[in-house]
This record gives sequence, structure tokens and C-alpha cells, in this order.
Amino acid sequence: MIAGNSPSSANILVIDDESLSIFICEQFIKKVIKDTEITSCFNGKYAIDKLLEIKNQDVNLLPDYIFLDIAMPIMNGWEFLEQYRDLNIDPNGKCKIYILTSSTYQADIRKSASYPIVKDYIAKPLDVEKIRKVFAPVN
Repeated sequence: MIAGNSPSSANILVIDDESLSIFICEQFIKKVIKDTEITSCFNGKYAIDKLLEIKNQDVNLLPDYIFLDIAMPIMNGWEFLEQYRDLNIDPNGKCKIYILTSSTYQADIRKSASYPIVKDYIAKPLDVEKIRKVFAPVN
């Protein structure tokens, strides 16, 4: 079973403006990884500020995984990715970023693939199998 091969712990940041989406994501992650610290931000700007604060303390404390929604107020997912890259938030490439969105537009899927820092594009609704694939070890 994939879940048995998942990491035993992870530090995760969920960036989404919908509380229900954050809650669902947290619940599925907790089913796959028992020992996890999950932080959430309701828009990209708040997430950038938080990540810069963490980076300034200790770059090794950056999250292992970031789940990023596209459509958010103040700073959307695309703007977040631009700022994240331009500010060199993760110079060591520790964070694995996954787009997690309800958009199934091919243009969005192609655009996400144009960012080397984005590992994959996950369409909502989220389920346990989609989360397991994220945390499955690469052979």
C-alpha cells in the first residue's frame, strides 16, 4: 500500500481562500501522514509573508510541501509563484509545490507546467488517492 511507504512526518503549507477546502485537504493529509504539521494561509500574499519570515529564521524550517490554489483574492496562485521565484524564498529547493485547484482549464494546466518549481497539478475534488500519489516515494 502506498500509504505505508509515505513519509512518516511532513511540514505542509496549504494556501487556499476557502476554509472548507483547507479542512478537507488537512483531513486527507492526516489519513496518509500521521505526524504532520499543517499551516494554512488564505491568500498568496499572506503565504509569501509567512514564508519570508520562516526563511529569515532558518531556511531548513520551510515547508516540505505546499498545496496552492489558483483563484484567491489579494494575491492569486500565479502571482504567488512569481513572487516565490523572484524573492528566491527556497534557495535549496526544499519545498515541493502542488497546484490544488478546481480549475480544469487546459490553459491553467499548461501554465502550471511552465513553472519548474510546480511538481504537479491536482484538480479538486481532492481525495485520499490523490494525496497518496503526492507522498508516494519516487523510485
